[in-house]
Amino acid sequence: MLRTRANQLACPMPLSLIEREIMPRTSVMLIPSDCSRPYVKMLHAFIGVNIGTDLSDMPSPTQVVALLKAQNIRHVRLYDADRAMLLALANTGIQVTISVPNDQLLGIGQSNATAANWVARHVAAHVPTTNITAIAVGSEVLTVLPNAGPVLVSALKFIHSALVAANLDDQIKVSTPHSSSIILDSFPPSQAFFNRSWDPVMVPLLKFLQSTGSYLMLNVYPYYDYMQSNGVIPLDYALFRPLPPNKEAVDANTLLHYTNVFDAIVDAAYFAMSDLNFTNIPLVVLESGWPSKGDSSESDATIDNANTYNSNLIRHVLNNTGTPKHPGIAVSTYIYELYNEDLRPGSVSEKNWGLFNANGVPVYTLHLTGAGTVLANDTTNQTFCVAKDGADKKMLQAALDWACGPGKVDCSALLQGQPCYEPDNVISHSMYAFNAYYQQMAKAPGTCDFKGVATITTTDPSHGSCIFPGSHGRNGTITNGTSLAPSSNTTTSGCSPKYVYGGDLVTSSVIFGVTLMTAVFL
Repeated sequence: MLRTRANQLACPMPLSLIEREIMPRTSVMLIPSDCSRPYVKMLHAFIGVNIGTDLSDMPSPTQVVALLKAQNIRHVRLYDADRAMLLALANTGIQVTISVPNDQLLGIGQSNATAANWVARHVAAHVPTTNITAIAVGSEVLTVLPNAGPVLVSALKFIHSALVAANLDDQIKVSTPHSSSIILDSFPPSQAFFNRSWDPVMVPLLKFLQSTGSYLMLNVYPYYDYMQSNGVIPLDYALFRPLPPNKEAVDANTLLHYTNVFDAIVDAAYFAMSDLNFTNIPLVVLESGWPSKGDSSESDATIDNANTYNSNLIRHVLNNTGTPKHPGIAVSTYIYELYNEDLRPGSVSEKNWGLFNANGVPVYTLHLTGAGTVLANDTTNQTFCVAKDGADKKMLQAALDWACGPGKVDCSALLQGQPCYEPDNVISHSMYAFNAYYQQMAKAPGTCDFKGVATITTTDPSHGSCIFPGSHGRNGTITNGTSLAPSSNTTTSGCSPKYVYGGDLVTSSVIFGVTLMTAVFL
């Protein structure tokens, strides 16, 4: 129960002057009925993104930050406290949650000095230039590393004590992310409770979060709940798709209606905290997402479903809908994850939770009309189609001739004396032709393949006076790839002249003198 204004006057001064200064304008201060430390509930939620690094071709920290800026991502969670990444995030204003990895948890939980050293190296050395706002101590410790459970709260307290000593505890909160599986009997949400075997950890943990003004971190994965329900949970219910009233799940105890799995899990966590007599602790979802690809047993791990889930999740969070139990109370959420991680062990889906490939190209374009600018995928529209490194030159030549022939690309810029003639080789010329086709086809899926010798990149391949279609060019104006396509009345592709590379004579009009289907090289 929240205190009335009259009763609030009987409580000690609620927040320090520093806390009042840093408290966002879009938040409200709430005073618990027992006069314990007040807490801030955000009136406006945010969307953040997790950044995993299990990639065979992991982008550099500066490349990662460039993508974050392009996508207007202002909140990130790191799975460690990598120095290079924290330096790259400096002076960006991006709010950063760093993590104590599980393999460091025991040492920190058993030694105040170890915790102080960790904070000195990974936190104090980087603030205020890097905007570190939270520390996630461990990850799903109670379910994946139960032997460390007894030292979990000690680890949080030691880290917090080190922050207090460094005068950083006001701006940096300390918590630990939990799997939603620690919540038992989660539907109806009003009956939910934490696994009783973990009460010796959860009770002091929640006391710590309450006393420090922190929040419960929860990982919410409707995908797994749907997969493990054996058909009980409808796919539409997991994906936030609209349901008719008679299909909504109703909590018989509260008569609250639930239109999606996400809200039901979040409310189950609220009720589970209430079961332990904690009613004033906010909640942040530290991980949530949907895989875009799976193996034969994961037929619902598709690009369409991943797009639907993440698009609807972002819209749901940013609309400040709240949950049926706490309508209008923000539930800020971090999407799992920024990149597909091809090195992750396990099923195919484990490698395909990302919003982007390693080269910065979106796995899919989110449907975010009316949801603001955050994660509006290819916001700069700067993607190009280029030849793959090491591609077979005969394959490149054949694909080049197709693009400049049946593909109807205007390849006149590749003629001798024209801006893109040099360097005069099949790799350079095919790169121009591939990209011109890709741009004139409005970057449609499948238009940058050419029998596997082409790939998409965010690096502008323009060079010297050769400005590639789709590039902003030197004057900052975008070259419209569509305008490069010949008109329907044009009979020449601009590529009928002969190209000679390495002694091989190839004439496009000869090679493609027969009728070929458009899909031959796509």
